[in-house]
Amino acid sequence: MAREIRGAIFDLDGVLVDTAKYHFQAWRGLAGQLGFELPDQVNEWLKGVSRQQSLEIVLQYGQVTCDESRKQELARQKNDWYVQSLKQLDSTAILPGVKEYLRWLRTRNVRIALGSASSNARMILERTGLVDYFDAIVDGTDQLPAKPEPDVFLLAAQKLTLSPEQCVVFEDSVAGITAARSAGMLAVGIGPPAELAQADLIIRSLDVLLPKSLREVS
Repeated sequence: MAREIRGAIFDLDGVLVDTAKYHFQAWRGLAGQLGFELPDQVNEWLKGVSRQQSLEIVLQYGQVTCDESRKQELARQKNDWYVQSLKQLDSTAILPGVKEYLRWLRTRNVRIALGSASSNARMILERTGLVDYFDAIVDGTDQLPAKPEPDVFLLAAQKLTLSPEQCVVFEDSVAGITAARSAGMLAVGIGPPAELAQADLIIRSLDVLLPKSLREVS
């Protein structure tokens, strides 16, 4: 029997908005300060994970060891650079078809939540003008275990007052797809099929899912 989908849960970076480049610029700046360079491939490893986990990945790549106090200092510095870069953020950062698809979900009475590891998620939604589309927001300020643990999505479903089986997750990372499936939710992968093979459906962007009449004007 087909599921009745009543809730849609979205990751943020790479799904709704293009802010991943600002994250990586900040991580690259931090790496340069520590005396090494980050190649593009490391950016893929940082998708969908928390700031602290990302820092551990960066430090491990650069073979840098430091105590917990220093790690906290580095994480704060990276976030300060990232937040500074977001001052230039506006609606032009919204990815193709996002606003049209969110509006369409509204017409179908589908409830909408954010499920992101970013502690800056609400600010990003506000700066891009997307915040009013969301019935619930779960982000890094909730201090939940990071993806691939399912906690972020389970709390989002709870905030929507829906069961996991009634929700679909939109993600662009392997960790996010794993978390969605662990939560018992359908998973739509946005990005390269080879990397997101565990998703129930893989698309290039949300505009693919729009009805033809809306797709032509998006």
